[in-house]
Amino acid sequence: MKQLAIGPVMLDIEGQSLNALDREKIAHPNTGALILFARNFETPAQIQGLIKDIRNARNGDILIAVDQEGGRVQRFRHGFTRLPAAARYAQQPDLAEPAGWLMAAELLAVGVDFSFAPVLDVDCGVSEIIGDRSFSRDAAQAADLGGAFRQGMRRAGMAATGKHFPGHGAVAPDSHLTLPVDERNLDTIRRQDLTPFRQLIAAGLEAVMPAHVLYPQVDKLPAGFSEIWLQRILRQELGFDGAIFSDDLSMAGAASIGDFPERAGLARQAGCDMLLVCNQPAAAEQVLDSLPLRDNPDRLRRMHYMKGRHELDREQLALTDAWLAVSGRIRQLCESSA
Repeated sequence: MKQLAIGPVMLDIEGQSLNALDREKIAHPNTGALILFARNFETPAQIQGLIKDIRNARNGDILIAVDQEGGRVQRFRHGFTRLPAAARYAQQPDLAEPAGWLMAAELLAVGVDFSFAPVLDVDCGVSEIIGDRSFSRDAAQAADLGGAFRQGMRRAGMAATGKHFPGHGAVAPDSHLTLPVDERNLDTIRRQDLTPFRQLIAAGLEAVMPAHVLYPQVDKLPAGFSEIWLQRILRQELGFDGAIFSDDLSMAGAASIGDFPERAGLARQAGCDMLLVCNQPAAAEQVLDSLPLRDNPDRLRRMHYMKGRHELDREQLALTDAWLAVSGRIRQLCESSA
């Protein structure tokens, strides 16, 4: 039987083990990735076993992802180093690169390919959903710290995903709950919000996730569905050649586009390489079955770079001098900012 390529849809599962329907969806030709949440996690050994089952259920390639930024957004906790919120690295800038390495190394050791990090939004003091997930209110510092964190991930063997392009930090509403509208013009966004993306793209950033935010002075469509943002600005102006992951199409910020097949189709048309459909199993099935099967060598090339380099298991990692030193420094930073 011919092995399946990495498809364009990222799914999730409900529990800590696979059921028959999970296995069926993982084996669908349009499936390409699976994102894990806190509900899927009990212990490092359990998540490692689950990841092996997921890969075995796929006759071909599949990417495994998680949100493990630190602070409020860290899905795996027990048995993993507690990571500080991104804003804390401004207190110890030299710790951003080692922290990126530590986060990535711990995930790779249990079989995860990548975490959706770093957050490259510039905090403008109005967005609670971003807030301390941002490295800084200063665009240049956010770029430097985000770049250092990404370099640490890369050193561990993990690709990075900068989010949420072109910037979610200047709007108060949460795109999980509604569609935020950012009334600023493109020149203002270029000067501030695009600074971290521009700097990391020049350094080789592997992936980007666009925001479910509307910027009406630029386009009538939210960024994740906009050819202006994804093709003209991200690809052409900024020269980005990496993977584009949609943000979760089940978020309220995507609802104005239409039903789930319409959201997936428009995001794909705009330039998204991977379409996330989370926490809505029926919707995920609709998207899997509605998307035309397509061969896209450029998309597959970009997806290939998202595969993690799994070199050390957990026991080996925990014995390294690097892990002992960095995890100790991270714990001290967390305790000092508690």
